[in-house]
Amino acid sequence: MILRRVARPLLASMFIYGGIGMLRDTQGHAKAIEPFLTETFDKVEGLVPEQVPRDPATLVRIDAAVKIGAGLALAAGKAPRLASLALLGTLVPTTAAGHRFWEIKDPAERQAQQVQFLKNAGIAGGLLLAAGDTAGKPSLGWRARRAAKKAGQQAEKLSKKAEKQLS
Repeated sequence: MILRRVARPLLASMFIYGGIGMLRDTQGHAKAIEPFLTETFDKVEGLVPEQVPRDPATLVRIDAAVKIGAGLALAAGKAPRLASLALLGTLVPTTAAGHRFWEIKDPAERQAQQVQFLKNAGIAGGLLLAAGDTAGKPSLGWRARRAAKKAGQQAEKLSKKAEKQLS
């Protein structure tokens, strides 16, 4: 459908552009998220495996790679539901780290960050819609229920057939 061919690249463009920007200024982004990361890792100490990187620059690069890769996949319509979920997974911590308006005292800056937070919340809504879009095909849940029902009917038929043969 034409709507998906237009909407998906539009939604993905912000992530692709943002991911490229993160790679161009990794250190600047790392510095900006460092307080959030320190606070978060302190709260979950002992719960996060040692293999999870804690270096802000490394996490920025990983985030950028996911944004670019999943953004390109969404724009191209390749695994769009999975790509949307991956992008949503990057949007939540980005929003929580970068737009903490509730901590800002200056009214103008607070309002600007609140607008950015709400913008990201709206984009999250779009990603949720994209993640749930089955492109007119039955959902996985529907297909599973249908298969279970058919299997139950088939088992019932076989059971009745076996009963007849035994009697």
